[in-house]
Amino acid sequence: MQPPSTPALSRRTMLAGAAALAGATATGAATAGTAQAATGTDRAERRDRTVVFRNVRPFGAARATDLVVDDGRISDGPAPHGAKVVDGGGRIALPSLVDAHIHPDKTTWGGSWVSRRPASTIADYVAQDVDLFRAQHRPVAERAYGLMSHAVARGMRAHADVAPAYGLAGVEGLAEARERLRHALDVQIVAFPQHGVIRTPGTAALLEKAAREGVIDMIGGIDPIGFDHALDEQLDVVFGIADRHGVGVDIHLHDRGEKGMQAMRGIVERTRALSLAGKVTVSHVFCLPGLTDSELGSIATDLGEQDIALTTVAPSDSLVLPIARLREHGVRVGLGSDGVRDSWSPFGDADMMHRAHILGWVTDVRLDDELSECYRVATHGGADVMGLAHADFRPGSPADFVLVQGECVPQVVVDMPRRDVVVHGGVVVARDGVFLA
Repeated sequence: MQPPSTPALSRRTMLAGAAALAGATATGAATAGTAQAATGTDRAERRDRTVVFRNVRPFGAARATDLVVDDGRISDGPAPHGAKVVDGGGRIALPSLVDAHIHPDKTTWGGSWVSRRPASTIADYVAQDVDLFRAQHRPVAERAYGLMSHAVARGMRAHADVAPAYGLAGVEGLAEARERLRHALDVQIVAFPQHGVIRTPGTAALLEKAAREGVIDMIGGIDPIGFDHALDEQLDVVFGIADRHGVGVDIHLHDRGEKGMQAMRGIVERTRALSLAGKVTVSHVFCLPGLTDSELGSIATDLGEQDIALTTVAPSDSLVLPIARLREHGVRVGLGSDGVRDSWSPFGDADMMHRAHILGWVTDVRLDDELSECYRVATHGGADVMGLAHADFRPGSPADFVLVQGECVPQVVVDMPRRDVVVHGGVVVARDGVFLA
């Protein structure tokens, strides 16, 4: 049988249709070829940005595993063939440490020995700060870079003195050091009025200028009652600048007793009034450790509701913050170094593993989970204060970690082993205790 008849097509029409089909086929073949080439290029690019850290033990796990890092983050997928491999040698992998409170602009790190004069008040120390600043032959940027590259922490909140005696030399020096270290370290800069906001004329204008020029992340304050003798005036200036320029607040509060609590209430009130929840930190906070459980619960509730963070440097058993109780109320608490070999003290090394050890020492901990908590405060605690994601080895988390010899996290806190490898964003930035510039 013959098929049913169909309308006749001209030869030209038939040839045109065949040509179109052939063209479409050719275009499809070319597109497929391009797609294959693109896929090959993608594979090559992924291979170049993927690193496998082989034979490591996250958090001291009993069995070693491989950490696959893709584009600076932990990946749960297999590594492409030919990806770069770093052998961890069975070392423990731990989240990189975060220094939530340090003063790199004041340091004499890497320089000649400095003899310090007797001092007992903030005013005494401030006077020595100025003398030391004028006697330094190395600029702030050089000294700060030396200390910050030595620390090689994951993150750092750096306070720089702002006063007529210095102008903005401190924040500008830290900004320069931060730029040099941007591949290895996340840095936030605080314009810190060590000489007082109100008691030293000209300081408020400098703080405003620093915020306006965008060289800082936060505005600082210091003991509004005990040192500046101007609670409302200082807090109004500091919070006003923060509100106008969209920066955060980080206030040093050494005042104890009712002076400190009055300042804390003022900070909470202004945080609430200006809707600055999540952007305010209070450092030291020596007024909290002496509170009754009921008093602490009340202020901790306010802090948690306004998401006001706190930092401690664990100076002594009587002044370290009650971290566990504060965390029950959702209060973010970080750990810091404070001053490092400056006019205030010849001590300090900017080593946050050492600071985690000190935290355990002064709080007299002895159980494994207590020691591990000290490390958590020095890592995730500081990350919370700075607004950084936890480097906890989960897929998608930042590949910011250290590799050390040891058995487990508690033993690391006690023994403080050298950080054999420091990784930031999947890149090895320090090895065998030496920063790789």
